Amino acid sequence: MNLPEIMDRLAALGSASIKKTLLRHGAVEPLFGVKIGDLQPLRKALKGRQDLAAALYDTANSDAMYLAGLLADGSKMTIAQLDHWADTATWPLIASCPVAWTAAEHPDAFSLARKWIASDRQNTAIAGWSTLSSLAATRPDDSLPIPDLNQLLDLIEGSIHGQPDAIRYQMNGFIIACGTYVAPLADTALALAERLGKIEVDMGDTACKVPDAASCILKSRKGGKIPPKRKSMRC
Repeated sequence: MNLPEIMDRLAALGSASIKKTLLRHGAVEPLFGVKIGDLQPLRKALKGRQDLAAALYDTANSDAMYLAGLLADGSKMTIAQLDHWADTATWPLIASCPVAWTAAEHPDAFSLARKWIASDRQNTAIAGWSTLSSLAATRPDDSLPIPDLNQLLDLIEGSIHGQPDAIRYQMNGFIIACGTYVAPLADTALALAERLGKIEVDMGDTACKVPDAASCILKSRKGGKIPPKRKSMRC
């Protein structure tokens, strides 16, 4: 299956109602409005097609970009390619899902994420914070830069309330990821979440809610234990 054939398939899978919902959540044209579940057969059929992942992402079509993130192996991408993905993410969902999932697989994911969170471009910064959350949730603790992650928690405490809504949302997610999956930082992240309280974010004309970090962290510790790491953040 080549790129034009895949785009035709995506167009056929598109739904006006799903497109309307995605636009209300911040998506930008072009997009067809494909349900994420309807992408899974394409994901299975195209598994391993790294060339197609790059081509799909460069269409700037939201559905194609999401599919690209399901197909790409970030460990096989160059830093330049990942920078390109972060800097051309068209809206927060693309930045926080396909870009972050893919970047988290790269050996230099942490340094990439640190660079991205300092970006003045909001979607690039979103990709950075979401990549950090993905690393916390998937990488073994002994391979994580724990002191650096701790410094980022300190950074969040001093800056979160002055950040744009979309960045506050991702920072809140990073606190949850550290408190849930990183044993050496679990108590530190929980204490930070309790000090900050519930983070307020304007979610626009949607039914989406901002997770309460402290409640999420405590709920994850069934029996007081840190849950196992996730194999992947892709969904």
